[in-house]
Amino acid sequence: MLDERGALARGAAEAIRAGYEAYQAERARITARARGRFEARDWAGAQRDARERLDLRDGVVHRTVGEVRAELGGAVQDREVWRRAKEAFEAAAGSRPDFEVAGSFFNSVTRRVFTTVGVDPAIEFLAADAPPPREDPPQHRTFPREATTEALLARVLRATPISASFEDLARDARLAALELDAHVRGLPDRQPIEAVELARPVFYRGKGAYLVGRIRRGRHLTPLVLALAHGERGVALDAILFTEEDVSIVFGFTRSYFHVELERPRAMVAFLSTLLPLKRRSELYTGLGYHKHGKAELYREVTLHLADGEDRFVPARGDRGLVMCVFTLPGLDVIFKVIRDRFAPPKQTTRREVMDRYRHVFRHDRAGRLVDAQEYEHLAFPAGRFAPALLDELRTECGDGVRVADGEVAIRHLYAERRVTPLNLFVREADEWTARQAVLDFGCALRDLAATDTFPGDLLLKNFGVTRHGRVIFYDYDELTRVTDCNFRDLPAAGGGDDGWGGGPDAGYDGGDPPFYVGPADVFPEELLPFLGLTGRLREVFLRAHGELLTGRWWRGIQARLRAGEIVDIFPYREEQRLRHARP
Repeated sequence: MLDERGALARGAAEAIRAGYEAYQAERARITARARGRFEARDWAGAQRDARERLDLRDGVVHRTVGEVRAELGGAVQDREVWRRAKEAFEAAAGSRPDFEVAGSFFNSVTRRVFTTVGVDPAIEFLAADAPPPREDPPQHRTFPREATTEALLARVLRATPISASFEDLARDARLAALELDAHVRGLPDRQPIEAVELARPVFYRGKGAYLVGRIRRGRHLTPLVLALAHGERGVALDAILFTEEDVSIVFGFTRSYFHVELERPRAMVAFLSTLLPLKRRSELYTGLGYHKHGKAELYREVTLHLADGEDRFVPARGDRGLVMCVFTLPGLDVIFKVIRDRFAPPKQTTRREVMDRYRHVFRHDRAGRLVDAQEYEHLAFPAGRFAPALLDELRTECGDGVRVADGEVAIRHLYAERRVTPLNLFVREADEWTARQAVLDFGCALRDLAATDTFPGDLLLKNFGVTRHGRVIFYDYDELTRVTDCNFRDLPAAGGGDDGWGGGPDAGYDGGDPPFYVGPADVFPEELLPFLGLTGRLREVFLRAHGELLTGRWWRGIQARLRAGEIVDIFPYREEQRLRHARP
C-alpha cells in the first residue's frame, strides 16, 4: 500500500509541476508582449493582455485539479498521499528560483480538492517551508556617475531595451537632471550621486513604461523611477520620481499590476524593498502580477501579526455598511469585508451581483482610484481575537458564511483591502486647507473613474477614502457600474410640455417624485450634489473646480470618447510632475 501511495503521490506531484510550468510559460509569453505593445502604441492590445493574464492562473489551476483527480482516482482524498505529494513536489521544484510562487500554486490545487478551512501545514506549503534564500545574481545594472547628472541620465536612457526611438533623448536627460540635481542639493546629507542602480527589466503598465531603481549616494539610497511615455513623435521621459512617497504611489494598491519579465520574483521583491521599506512583501508581489502569491503573503502577515501581539479584530471606522460587515486589526493597515446575509433597504442588489462587481474591479483598469481587494475563501481565526460586539455581529448578520465553533471563527468568503480613512470622516477631522485638497481630489477621482468607464453609483463621501499619501480612492463597489451602461439625462425645464417628458405647460421637476419616466439605468447628474454630502465652503470648492460633473453633457461626452475606443492617459504622478511643463 505504501508503494502504491508513493506512486500516486509522485504522479500527482508531477501533474501539479507540469501545470505550474505550463502556467509560467504562458504567463511569460503574455508578459513579454508588453514591450511590443508599448513600442507599437497598441494600448487596446495591452489591455487585452492584462485581462488575459489575470484570467490565466485560475484556468490552469482548474485544469490541473482535473488532471490530479484523474491521476489519483479514489485516493484523491487520501491525506497521506497528499502529504507525500507535497514532499515529491518540493523535491522536483525546490531548486526553482520562483519556488515560493510554485508552492502557492500547489496550495491552490490542494485547497480546491479539500476545501481546507484555515491552513493545513501537512499538505500545504508555508513560508517556513521555502528553501533558504539563494545567492541570486544582481537584479540591477549599475551606471557609475558621469561628469554631470545629465550625462549619467542620458546614458541610462540610451541603455533602455526599447526599440522605438526617443523623441528627444538629450532634452529629456537635461530636464530630468535639473530636477534631480535640485532634489539632491536639498537633501540634508548633501552626499553626491555615486551611481544609478537600475532593475534590469522594464516595468510596463497601461500606456507607461517604467525604469525602476535607486541612486546610491555613499551609504544613502534614494529611490528612482523614470517614467516613459510613447507619443506620436516618439518615446519621451515623461517624469522623474525620486521620493519614497512618489515611488510608492507608482507601486500603489489602487493600480493595475505591472507586466515585467522576471525569473526570480523573490529577488526582485528584495530589491524593491530597498526602495520602499514601508511596502509589505504582499503588496510588492501583487504589484508584480503575482497576485495569488501576494494573497498568501498577506495571510501570512496577518497571522504573524496576531501571533506577535494581543491585537483584536474590531469594527472599522466609518458608517455601518448595509452590504458588508467591515472590520480591521488596529495595528495592521488592512480591513476585512464579509457580505451580510441580507441587505437592508434601500439596497436592492444581490450577493452574486456584489461578487461580480468585485470581480469586475479585479479585471479592470483601476487607474489609481479603485482599491485592489484580495478575495479569500475558507479562512479561520481564533475566536478570542475578535471583539465581542464584532463577533456577535458576524454571528447574527453574516451567519450564512461565518461559523463560530470550538474557539474558532471560520469565514467562508472574505475580501481584504488596504485600510484608508473614510472621506466623510477625513474632511470632518482635517484642517480646512487639507479638507479642501481632499475635496478637489475627490472630483479628480470621479473624472479618472469616468475615463476608465467606471461610475461609482453611490457617491456618498463615506464610500470613498483617503490614502496616507492624501489621494482619494473609491472602495465600495455595491452599486458600481460602467459609464457606458448608464443613461445620463438632463432634468426637464419647467414648462417643457413638448419635450417628450410627458408634462403639461406647468410641468417641471421640484425634487419630489418625478412626473416623468425614470428607467433603471437613468442617471440625472444635476441631482448628484445632495448625495455628495458637501456643505459650506467645501461645497463651493467642489462646484468651482468640478461643477461640470453635475451636467449630463459632461458624462455624455465621456461616453462618446469611451465608445470611440479612446484610452485616456492616467499616470501615477501629478500633472505638474510631468517634464513637459519645464519645456520651452
